[in-house]
Amino acid sequence: MQTARRFVIHGRVQGVGFRWFTHDAAVREGVHGWVRNLADGSVEVFAEGESGSMRRLEAAVRRGPASAHVETFETEEHAPTGRATGFEIR
Repeated sequence: MQTARRFVIHGRVQGVGFRWFTHDAAVREGVHGWVRNLADGSVEVFAEGESGSMRRLEAAVRRGPASAHVETFETEEHAPTGRATGFEIR
């Protein structure tokens, strides 16, 4: 089953390779969407894919790369679009 979610990750998540880490995890899982830095120092992710792949991506993003420190993690459910767009860093 396809699912879509938006994540906002707060903490030491900019300048530590978080977007590349997320990109690589999403591509590995076959998840579509994007990741970007926000002006407040957080990172935003919109991802869509099969439920198992999404669970694994979420687990990876909750940890982040070794140099990151995730303090808070927000999740929003969205309706999947079903479009295969790849995964991009914005």
